[in-house]
Amino acid sequence: MLKGGLAGVGGLVLADALIFEPGSVVVETLALETDRLPPGHRLRLVQLSDLHIGRLESFHHHIVDRVRMLTPDVILHTGDYLEERRNIGEVLDFLGELKGLAPSFAVQGNWEYWSRLEGENLRRKFASRGVRLLINETADVGSGLRLLGLDYPSAADSLVRLTDRADRSRFNLLLSHVPAFEHRLLPPEIDLVLCGHTHGGQVRVPLIPPLYLPRYSGRFVSGLYRVGLHDTPLYVTRGLGCSILPMRLNCRPELTLIELAGRQSAS
Repeated sequence: MLKGGLAGVGGLVLADALIFEPGSVVVETLALETDRLPPGHRLRLVQLSDLHIGRLESFHHHIVDRVRMLTPDVILHTGDYLEERRNIGEVLDFLGELKGLAPSFAVQGNWEYWSRLEGENLRRKFASRGVRLLINETADVGSGLRLLGLDYPSAADSLVRLTDRADRSRFNLLLSHVPAFEHRLLPPEIDLVLCGHTHGGQVRVPLIPPLYLPRYSGRFVSGLYRVGLHDTPLYVTRGLGCSILPMRLNCRPELTLIELAGRQSAS
C-alpha cells in the first residue's frame, strides 16, 4: 500500500512537472518609483524571456493573449527565443502575433549565439516583425525612457561603452540576457537591469538550492536583487519556456510586468 501511495504521489508530481506547470503562466509585477520620470507619469513594460520555441503551440498563443491583456506601453524581450537554428521561422511567427501591441525591443541570448544566427541578419528578421534588436546600443522610448541593450556574450568593454551612453534626464533600463556580468562597472545612471537566462532553476525542490543553473547565472535565480557599487536593482525573470528537460517544477513560467511611476513630490 505504501509503495502504491508513493507511486501515486510520484505520478502526480511528474504530471505537474511535465503538463501543468510548463503551461501555467504567472504574471509577476515589479513596481518602481523614480525621480527620472515626471511626477505622476507612468509606464507599463512587459518582459518576455527564454521562450525556447521549437514549434508554435496553444501555449504561445496564450502568451500573446496575456500580453495583450496587460496593455503594455513597451514590450521587452531578453533572449533565448529558439531551441534550434531551424526554429527561427516559428520565432518570427510568434513575434508577428505580438506586432502592433506596443513598441518592442530585444537582446540576444546564448542560444541565438550558439545557433550562429549572426546579429545583423537576426536584426533584419526581427525588424520585419516590428522588434528592434539592440546589439550593444541604445533606444529611446518617448521622452522618459532609454533602453540599453547588452549583447551576449557580455564583455566588460562593451558594457562600459554602452553604459557611457546613459542619459541622466531619462530612466535608463539595461537589458541583458545573463544576470552575471561585471556589475561593478555599472554607473549610477543605470536605474534598472532586466535579465533572464536562469529559468528560475526550472526544476526546484523545496528547501534546497536549484539543482542546476546555466553558466553566467552566478548567485542569481529569480526575483529582485541589488548589485554593483550603487545597489542597482537587477530583476531576473523565471522566463517562459524550458530547455534541456521539457518540464518545470515549483517554478511556473513568468511574464513580468514592470510598472514605472514618476515619484510625486511631497506636499
